[in-house]
Amino acid sequence: MLPTLILLVVVVAFPLVSAMYLSMTKGSLMKTSGFVGWANYVSLFSNREFLSALRFTAIFAVTSIAGCYVFGLGIALLLQKTLPARGLLRVLFLMPWVIPSVVAVAGWRQVIGSEDALANLFLRAIGQNTVYFLSDDTWAVISVIVIKIWRSIPFVMLSLLAGLQAIDRSLYEAAAIDGANRVQTFFNVTLPQLKTVSIVLSLMMAIWSVNDFETVWLLTQGGPGYATQNLVVLSYLYTFKRSNVGLGTAIAIMTLVVLMVLIVMSLRQQRQPK
Repeated sequence: MLPTLILLVVVVAFPLVSAMYLSMTKGSLMKTSGFVGWANYVSLFSNREFLSALRFTAIFAVTSIAGCYVFGLGIALLLQKTLPARGLLRVLFLMPWVIPSVVAVAGWRQVIGSEDALANLFLRAIGQNTVYFLSDDTWAVISVIVIKIWRSIPFVMLSLLAGLQAIDRSLYEAAAIDGANRVQTFFNVTLPQLKTVSIVLSLMMAIWSVNDFETVWLLTQGGPGYATQNLVVLSYLYTFKRSNVGLGTAIAIMTLVVLMVLIVMSLRQQRQPK
């Protein structure tokens, strides 16, 4: 019991208390210069950059969850059927999850990162205008979200495929005897049976999306302007680039509160009887 308690204090409590203290100070990581109480937290609610990051974080999380779920479920339903080379297809659909983040994002930058990237060469070849995927606000947001969805689909697909294979076949037989068509069977048998795994998946995806640093940073570094700046990137910028450790850790603590709420919801959902 005592070793566990000491480990929790060293690994969890000390860093958390230190971060709380830093969030109530001003100065840099090298030298703090005074206790300011809740002033950093209060100032966040009038900080345009923070409000923009909060808005983008919410959009990023919601659209990523929706996109991953729709495509993940579609692919899981497809892979559940008897297809030629089904094993190979499963491996190929897992590739975005297996490729390291740096390699995956570097590859995407080759496709959409400049006027002469592959996507723009193709668009011009078919008579379309050049699209500035990473330097236009709207296109940058869309690009970051699409790449996040692309990277997350394999995990969602795999989890939903396991959920589909656990559904009792007798439910489908009963639906067929009642005369239900495929659409009715999907909405009245398949989706309800996937309810628990879908909720847990959505909460986990929300946690990973809110906490996602590498996708945004490697692709746009939060730009152009504040367009793709999420809370984690903003916290990093204030703490390590602008030497404002108080505001940076205050943003990190606010992000932690959001994540803790999602984690508690996820744990409560997993404990509910099926």
